[in-house]
Amino acid sequence: LNPWDVMLCVSGTAIACENALVVAIICYSPALRTPMFVLVGSLATADLLAGLGLILNFVFQYVIRSETVSLLTVGFLVASFAASVSSLLAITVDRYLSLYNALTYHSERTVLCIHTMLAGAWGVSLCLGLLPVLGWNCLHDPAACSIVRPLTKSNVTLLSASFFLIFLIMLHLYIEICKIVCRHAHQIALQQHFLTASHYVATKKGVSTLAIILGTFGASWLPFAIYCVVGDPDYPSVYTYATLLPATYNSMINPIIYAYRNQEIQRSMWVLFCGCFQAKVSFRSRSPSDV
Repeated sequence: LNPWDVMLCVSGTAIACENALVVAIICYSPALRTPMFVLVGSLATADLLAGLGLILNFVFQYVIRSETVSLLTVGFLVASFAASVSSLLAITVDRYLSLYNALTYHSERTVLCIHTMLAGAWGVSLCLGLLPVLGWNCLHDPAACSIVRPLTKSNVTLLSASFFLIFLIMLHLYIEICKIVCRHAHQIALQQHFLTASHYVATKKGVSTLAIILGTFGASWLPFAIYCVVGDPDYPSVYTYATLLPATYNSMINPIIYAYRNQEIQRSMWVLFCGCFQAKVSFRSRSPSDV
């Protein structure tokens, strides 16, 4: 057994277990049906499918050796990870809208916008996953293969370019969010004639949280996206594994950042497993900017 494949399978198992719990909690709790948690549920579902894809890829690689199965597995993984990254972008857009249009955020228009974003994200992700299955692969042209067989070089270049575009959009939106947060803190300071320590701490914490979110996302995916562009299939496979493995860690970290830190999800978890709270406990609706 290739130890790198074993590590990917172990990562996939951890990813699937973590995100399956998040999906179960959101489905179990009627109070977690707000647009914010719909987006978190979409992210958890995409990461859950990615984890299952890593497990299936390991099983089929060592148990069932078939070109057709290989194409289906790779396409499934591409679609799952693309949906995960797209859901992260949708969450970022939602956070920006909750601050930029705070007065009109809680409206039917916002719900429609979020559902449209998710439909577009999953639709594009599905199309990207179907490309190698429908013929954009290198099974009959080994010279066109990329570092991720059986994807072609042009295919991984498209995926990398899409990631870079999403990363730049997220970077721009988080910079705008930081500006809005700092502006709000300054306005509060003018109204109260001074900036209290609590306002300073809250602002600093908010900016630090955004930096951690974007930094984690970039550190996980940027090495693999860059290597997809500059790498060559003749290079040792250890380079591909060494950049791909951190990318899978992003799906392992996402539940911690976007779900388990949320008080409503923590409380629902206690209800689901321990029954420490009454089933009809009231939940305080929070803004995406609080998560």
